[in-house]
Amino acid sequence: MLEICAIASGSNGNCYYIGNEKDAVLIDAGISAKQIISRMQEQNLNPEKLKACFVTHEHGDHMRGVRGVSKKLQIPIYLTVKTYNGAYKNMRPDSPTFFTPDEKIEVGEFTIFPVRKNHDASEPCSFRIQYKNTNVGVFTDIGEACDNVKLHLNKCDSLFLESNYDEKMLWDGGYPYFLKQRVASNVGHLSNDQAFELLEKHAGKNLKCVFLSHLSRDNNTPKKALKRMESLNTKFEVKLTSRFAVGEVYQL
Repeated sequence: MLEICAIASGSNGNCYYIGNEKDAVLIDAGISAKQIISRMQEQNLNPEKLKACFVTHEHGDHMRGVRGVSKKLQIPIYLTVKTYNGAYKNMRPDSPTFFTPDEKIEVGEFTIFPVRKNHDASEPCSFRIQYKNTNVGVFTDIGEACDNVKLHLNKCDSLFLESNYDEKMLWDGGYPYFLKQRVASNVGHLSNDQAFELLEKHAGKNLKCVFLSHLSRDNNTPKKALKRMESLNTKFEVKLTSRFAVGEVYQL
């Protein structure tokens, strides 16, 4: 059995948990180690099972808590050399474990597949985590879904998928024009419409549940994101993550 949980999801911090009876990993640590541990315990998830933390890219909302996680939990931090070099020095782990994108990594009972993606960072990666025949994807901070993302998403039984913004809210909203362009660019974020299209065309037959993730505070609402996915509910469950609190623990 696998348990997955969005510990935090949003521009104020991202962290995703995937674990079985013996082992667990984190994808990103964009909130403090203290918050991560507290939120895990709130959902009866055992921090002592954690074997590693994988970093998608160097932006603070994904890497802010990495040093604390490394020291407090005594687990390796996996990231690419370019991500390490691109990060602020005060966020870099003292003893990083480097990986090469597209080369699988074995951690405990998990096989981790780093997936190159399009985002405005040094060497951004998403991840597919495999345990036996079950696959979980963490696909956020994607400007445009490339063939890599489509291929790995198709293999997933469950996934965290970015549904960052509503097109109308973004372009009618108060962001400066350059920031609107950045968000909507092919190295920015996925809109509700793009997330819908990606799922409609590339979700695999084994997909059971999608957690809409990294929703913008200013350019989206949970109601709009869910409404856009409404027609997909006959194929799989669609659920929300929260930028304010730990999410539910979903079992596979």
